[in-house]
Amino acid sequence: MKAYDVIVVGGGHAGIEAAWAAARLGANVGLVTSNPERIGLMPCNPAVGGPGKSQLVAEIEALGGLMGKLADATAIHTRVLNRSKGPAVQSLRVQVDRDLYALEAQRVLLAHPQIESVRAEVAALWVEQGVLRGVLTVDGRRLKAQAVVIASGTFLQGVVWYGRQSRPAGRQGEPPARFLSDSLRAIGHRLLRFKTGTPPRIQADSVDYDKLEVVPADDPPETFAGVPGPYATARPTWQTRTTEATHQLIQENLHLSPLYGGDIEGIGPRYCPSIEDKVVRFADKETHLLFVEPDGLHTTELYLQGFSSSLPPELQTRMVQTLPGFERAIIQRYAYAVEYDAVDPLELTPGLQSRRLSGLFSAGQINGTSGYEEAAAQGLLAGFNAARYAMGLAEAHLPRESGYIGVMIDDLVHRGVDEPYRMMTSRVELRLLCRSDNADERLVPLAVHWGLRPVDDLKAVQAKYARVQDELLRLQKTKINGTPALQFLRRPEASYAQILQVIGQPEVSLSKDEAYQVEVRAKYAGYMERQAKLREKLKELESYRLPADLNYALIPSLSKEAIEKLSRIQPQSVAEASRVPGIRDSDITALLIHITKIPASA
Repeated sequence: MKAYDVIVVGGGHAGIEAAWAAARLGANVGLVTSNPERIGLMPCNPAVGGPGKSQLVAEIEALGGLMGKLADATAIHTRVLNRSKGPAVQSLRVQVDRDLYALEAQRVLLAHPQIESVRAEVAALWVEQGVLRGVLTVDGRRLKAQAVVIASGTFLQGVVWYGRQSRPAGRQGEPPARFLSDSLRAIGHRLLRFKTGTPPRIQADSVDYDKLEVVPADDPPETFAGVPGPYATARPTWQTRTTEATHQLIQENLHLSPLYGGDIEGIGPRYCPSIEDKVVRFADKETHLLFVEPDGLHTTELYLQGFSSSLPPELQTRMVQTLPGFERAIIQRYAYAVEYDAVDPLELTPGLQSRRLSGLFSAGQINGTSGYEEAAAQGLLAGFNAARYAMGLAEAHLPRESGYIGVMIDDLVHRGVDEPYRMMTSRVELRLLCRSDNADERLVPLAVHWGLRPVDDLKAVQAKYARVQDELLRLQKTKINGTPALQFLRRPEASYAQILQVIGQPEVSLSKDEAYQVEVRAKYAGYMERQAKLREKLKELESYRLPADLNYALIPSLSKEAIEKLSRIQPQSVAEASRVPGIRDSDITALLIHITKIPASA
């Protein structure tokens, strides 16, 4: 019988990071997939990053994960979005070569001596007398493990829809995970039914590019991990728009949509709607912007971002040909919708462990999220905690104030989801303190403490920010016409480069990243100070811990809704309780009064 410390089920972005994080801690990992050649596949847009998502990737990189490095190595187009806005919302988006990304993921992952690829479909969790022993495969094998991470993506009871016609599938061309849902229900998990979709892929030589608007890559390219790949500026992308004819076709044929026809039960993502949803929900808009992006350097396909659909194939062709530049377009792969099962994340701990079965972890779309980056971030935390569980160590958590991953996990396990969750900058209260550019300062010390990165990485980060601080002190001490240079730099029209022309270079020249840190910290010092005070207030509520055996029914003045929700979710602090939907200020006051009396009565 084959035995591992940790088994990871699924080889998508969540599975990759889970296996990598567990192996970095020294765990022997079995990565179970139905087809190892599909590890790292990007079934939707082959792109990484964007608003709210690049911040996740920066944090994954800071914590020792792989996604940023894989994206850099296989990039074919990079662009920083929101450059004209503040640093909190500036976001790197990297278009990658779809096939190269998967190959690079497989090369790096499977070269690790403690990760073994296992070709199998998991039929069930192997549980004996309430204890997790591993997994059972469809072909009858027993794979033993102390901890299991399920990262099944959209495969759990997956059903693909083309118009009103459906068939079982996890995604185009691949069978679903047929049995694991029953196993999750058997241990007490409540399953949700969600849906997502993908746009059609267009034959590249059937498009009239003269009618499209070119979106050039940034040159020089920005990166997630510091080292640009050889093709980072190799391809442009383009833009086109829907037309009145597009909208009319959709409106006339909504009865052919499985969603509007009542066939699909799953709930779709509000912030990544299909083109049918856009036309119906935003009926006042005459046109919708679409992005035309290559799938790779050598593929013959273009990805039509913003044109996700589940309408029938023959109608999709007519719809696409109403777009400027696509009058003679040929669809190589049709758009489809996919329904799948997900666990209720309220039944997970902040370390992404099941509250129903110790040693069972889950990550990615199975937890009710959407997006590669959200999945990868969860995979890292779940894999790390699975390895800790196998080592007999307590769960480790990322608090909400630590950054985007902490916010996402806190939202999932304390607020739950009623639609696929997508990370956005607006969800993060301390987003000016939790930027992409300072993820290393925030999280590398934690990664080193957790054993995910070497000590030398921490020394490098500390030296970097020491140089930044030294330069800020120099600017404060150096006068320009009697005024500190730092004050001049805080003016909107001033730049750090201009200040240096007046006062000269520092004794030790700063890197591009360090110079950016100096400018951001100078210009946004007041805003950062206010957010730092807010962080301290949040920490104060966090310091009020809630006993695990607290009987909420005995707390005077607590509402019935609060008793029910807090008893089910079992928050670990008053701060976590305050973020549970439906919990009122009066409930928090009642909690504070009660727990401050506990020591006196003990």
